[in-house]
Amino acid sequence: MHPVIQKTLGGLSIQYYFRQFFFGLAIAAFIFFMSTQGGRSMPIGMLLFTIVSTLLYPYSRFVYESVIGFVMGENVFFVNAIFMLITKFFTMAMCWVFAIFVAPIGLAYLYYHHSKAER
Repeated sequence: MHPVIQKTLGGLSIQYYFRQFFFGLAIAAFIFFMSTQGGRSMPIGMLLFTIVSTLLYPYSRFVYESVIGFVMGENVFFVNAIFMLITKFFTMAMCWVFAIFVAPIGLAYLYYHHSKAER
């Protein structure tokens, strides 16, 4: 495999990637289900956006979790479970929608991190 691809796309652990990919796929399935209701077909632009967002979602989520981990540190908040689930779903949806913009940051960081570790 080419070193650039291995350092970027292969930069996340398999477990983390597939866990996040599963959630991205669930969001894509929901979008597909909602857009095909009423006998309509999904527009090709929306289909391409859905595929790209789903593939890039794990890297977008990686950036989000890294930033939140940096800001929050080791702090723990005790909140209502319903509120937390709604917040979690909202952040997952935002990471999926903006994956095309956020994921390149994660890919660049992974490339830098793995290049630095290689030296």
